[in-house]
Amino acid sequence: MNKPVIWSIAGLDSGGGAGLSADQRAADAAGVHLCSGAAALTAQNSVAVEAIFPVPPEQLDAQLAALASDLPPAAIKTGLLGGVEQLRVVTRWVDRLREHAPMALVVDPVLRASTGASFTDEALLRAYREELLPRATVATPNRREAARLVGEGSAPEQARALQTLGVASVCITGGDEAGPLAVDWLASPHANGWLALPRRDARNNHGTGCCFATGLAAALARGFVAADAAVLAKMLTTSGLRADAAPGAGAGPVLPSAGFITDASLLPALFETLPAGLPARRTDPPAVEGVYAITDSGAHAARLFGAGVRTVQLRIKRAEGEGAAAWHTRLAGEVQPARDAARRHSATFIVNDHWRAALALGVDFVHLGQEDLLALDATARADLAQARARGLRLGLSSHSLWELARAAAWAPDYVACGPVWPTLTKAMPWRPQGLDNLAWWAAMSPVPVVGIGGVLAPEQLIQIATCGASAGCVVRGLTQLPVREWLDAWRSGAAMPLATRAGWPHPSLPR
Repeated sequence: MNKPVIWSIAGLDSGGGAGLSADQRAADAAGVHLCSGAAALTAQNSVAVEAIFPVPPEQLDAQLAALASDLPPAAIKTGLLGGVEQLRVVTRWVDRLREHAPMALVVDPVLRASTGASFTDEALLRAYREELLPRATVATPNRREAARLVGEGSAPEQARALQTLGVASVCITGGDEAGPLAVDWLASPHANGWLALPRRDARNNHGTGCCFATGLAAALARGFVAADAAVLAKMLTTSGLRADAAPGAGAGPVLPSAGFITDASLLPALFETLPAGLPARRTDPPAVEGVYAITDSGAHAARLFGAGVRTVQLRIKRAEGEGAAAWHTRLAGEVQPARDAARRHSATFIVNDHWRAALALGVDFVHLGQEDLLALDATARADLAQARARGLRLGLSSHSLWELARAAAWAPDYVACGPVWPTLTKAMPWRPQGLDNLAWWAAMSPVPVVGIGGVLAPEQLIQIATCGASAGCVVRGLTQLPVREWLDAWRSGAAMPLATRAGWPHPSLPR
């Protein structure tokens, strides 16, 4: 498969740290082909920017025209542009290219060097606000750049202000701030929150903003939506932060590695509120293993426990118009036989969604979809956190990279990855994850992973086991084949070596 093509329209750093040099290193690590459009030349080293020479607009236009005729981009990333006329060359090309095909635009508003030199004036700031940012798919300013564009305020406030200018998604980077965590505020149609990783003691951090924006553009070009692309960009950039000797007297360059994509230590957590720290990776035995049965009948759950299944989830929906009292009575009638059978067989019984009712009925394990998690208000979230502190166990669904990152912030007992194959049990917008994404989840998740979705044959359960998952879910198949066949299939797969190893995941939502 040909590598996706992205363009970087940015400045040439004569010291090799930031600008187009950093963009090339990030593109190589992300596995895309980078075309470089020089908008400005700089006289700089690792200590200071001594001069900036904007490229004449006609020369920048000629560069982009040559590229457009042979190497049209799936995404464009902008960095240092040098002036209003150079910015307008970019906007004209963005509009022309979008007439022929969808194209992402990542705007890294490089307004000031890390050494303190300013790259912009009020006219250029106005052109950013009125002309370039309204065309942006994602903007990636740091906190100081966001303040120059939209004023002081919290990162969420600044992101909202940028979105009012027309920016579709914003990631305000904060890796250069103080504190034990490196956090970035993500605001996108799919997810909002703080992307967090432990801060690295790294002197060589020149070009972090360039790497982040280029990594994000590369992920968009590979088909990921903005929220997933931000997760990948943070992983890529963090992989390049180093503490070894620098080539000059100042900070050395960020050197991202292509191996970032399978380094589990680089998966960030996504928090709704600014965290004080990160949960530790789980090292205790998995809370669920083997065949994970899902049924809508308490009596059926009891029979499954009797047949040797060690984990059963009861998934019951409240009927439209059903009163609270009637609903609770019906749920209690289904929970009781399943709960009692689980206790007799020392097995694991899980209730889907209804965590408060489950607690009241003596159930200590619940599963939540992320839409249910997000629907909780502040009081309910605090109550859920307290219940977990008192021993409530929790499983969470995940369908995308940002949902895995958000699950990591909650430190559940397991994360479900799905749908592995197409499923008819639940309408959803997600593409099938496939065995490749399941293997990536199993390798990268800080907690055990359960494969779910479309399992209709025992052979599929074997494949889930050989991806490294701790359990595989069976729903409709439970009524089509004897339980013994499912149990035998899992034991067979668990005894095999890994057959699918983690590589690049594929997008689970169309961009």
